[in-house]
Amino acid sequence: MADLIPRNVLFGNPERVSPHISPDGTRLAWIAPRDGVLNVWVAPIGASGPSSVDWDAATVVTDDSDRGIRAFAWAHDGRHLLYVQDTGGDENWRLYDVDMETMARRDLTPFDGIQARIIATSKRHRNEVLVGMNRENPQLHDVFRLNLTTGELTKLIENPGYAGWLADEDMVVRAAVSPLPDGGFDLLVRDSAEDSWRTLVTIPADDAPASDALSFSADGTSLLAISSIGVDTGRLTRVDLATGETQVLLEDPEADVAGAMLHPDTREPQIVEVLKDRIEYHVLDPAVEPDFKAIRALHHGDPQPVGRDEADKTWLIAFTDDAGPVQYFSYDRPSRTGSFLFDSRPELSRYTLARMEPFSFKARDGLTIHGYVTFPPDGGRAGLPTVLDVHGGPQVRDTWGWNPEAQWLANRGYLAVQVNYRGSTGYGKSFVTAGDREWGAKMHDDLLDAVAYAVDQGWADPAKVAIYGGSYGGYAALVGAAFTPDVFCCAVDIVGPSNLQTLLETIPPYWKPMAAQLYKRVGNPETDQEFLWSRSPLSRARDIRIPLLIAQGANDPRVKQAESEQIVAALEQAGIEHEYMLFPDEGHGFAKPENRLKFYAAAERFLARYLGGRFEE
Repeated sequence: MADLIPRNVLFGNPERVSPHISPDGTRLAWIAPRDGVLNVWVAPIGASGPSSVDWDAATVVTDDSDRGIRAFAWAHDGRHLLYVQDTGGDENWRLYDVDMETMARRDLTPFDGIQARIIATSKRHRNEVLVGMNRENPQLHDVFRLNLTTGELTKLIENPGYAGWLADEDMVVRAAVSPLPDGGFDLLVRDSAEDSWRTLVTIPADDAPASDALSFSADGTSLLAISSIGVDTGRLTRVDLATGETQVLLEDPEADVAGAMLHPDTREPQIVEVLKDRIEYHVLDPAVEPDFKAIRALHHGDPQPVGRDEADKTWLIAFTDDAGPVQYFSYDRPSRTGSFLFDSRPELSRYTLARMEPFSFKARDGLTIHGYVTFPPDGGRAGLPTVLDVHGGPQVRDTWGWNPEAQWLANRGYLAVQVNYRGSTGYGKSFVTAGDREWGAKMHDDLLDAVAYAVDQGWADPAKVAIYGGSYGGYAALVGAAFTPDVFCCAVDIVGPSNLQTLLETIPPYWKPMAAQLYKRVGNPETDQEFLWSRSPLSRARDIRIPLLIAQGANDPRVKQAESEQIVAALEQAGIEHEYMLFPDEGHGFAKPENRLKFYAAAERFLARYLGGRFEE
């Protein structure tokens, strides 16, 4: 039997992640722990490129001592590092920087209760950043110009009700997303900062999940976008701003375009990704075809470009693998050679890991559902205790690659089943709309059908199936316990809503511009009270007959603490077996490693009690 992988190896801090090369290619930055807290480190790069990083000269340049830094970027001036941080998981993100010459650190948006977003940076304006901030109206992000030299913020645009902004390469905001009452959007454009907004295209509500404005062209005359208008899947398109004429650059009838790597100067698409069971890559720029071929030869996993220097000579690539941690390479374009930088969790190499296998089945109404199964690496493939691990969102999807929860479950002796139920994105707009107003109904039927499929294949023991998940997945776990307790022997709910009415009534204020889209998918709290109550696990709490583990962050702005408190109170009143974990310094998920490890220790004991798998003492 495979050795037990310690929880800390799977869920503790990574050793290193997220490498970023400086614009001039002379320094490498990454995230790594300092005294147990993730911070940004920087090291010089030798003359031969990132293969000659001086790791011994690495220094930590940020000083977070609480939640850790999870994302950062070099400013185009090459002098400042930018990052955002919230307090206790409240998602009120402030923007900070570090001056790499003086090591001075600044809070660039020092206002209470605001949320700051980086809208744009450009090497044409190296010491400026466009920042969105909801300081004056909590629902709307106005646009500010931030001068990195002085720290001065200048308001450029007062938001009249738009849900998003896009700037051109000259740092002029020239596109905006204007929500419509039916859940659709108008994509507005203008020719300059002095011109009026006009509607370039109206995006129907059904097309919103598979539509996205990516970038203006370098000359500002066209817009690169993903759009499913007139077809089922999101296509990569170019829209002429003067005529509105649309050119299709890439499409796939089975799946949406998931993203594109753009040339840093021309903004033309070079490599386009379509996400199916694994990522399919389409090279549109012949100039990078030899590069991509050389990159694919470096590692058997799926490559993700994560950065490049301004000379476009050095690329940084992350490879995701189902049975190993993310590995990072540098790639030198002139020589077409790559070199290994580091992997995120090298200690995992000591353990036997499991493979993630795509599968699909027909739901009870004939819809094809896709997902992934991960078997114990040496525990057989028949009659296994099973954990149905339900993704959140729900307008996202599970993907192939490194998944610590799947590895954890498989290592403990369980079959891990992940399902892209209807309403998940990536499979076309009709698949998303098939989930409209189907929370706790057909979306849940897809999960039940996945369990039945795993049982019919002989993989799963029908008497030992747990349902587990976070956010929407937590809601699904509560639905499983309340609506279909005969299918599952236990349930684990992480930050899941128990009452859809109160969930929708307490969304964060900056979600308000998108509320019509949310109501289309779930239900309208003003007109659908009875419907929403019928789909709420709280309405049938007395029907729960299986034990539950419930975990909640006290500062969660999306699924408020009351969502867990309501169901816990009902369980206590009915005398139903349950455990409740409240983390006072967390939000929508658990960022601090000590909290993650505490939760997974409890979840592991809970699952072992009812499924009979292994657990770490």
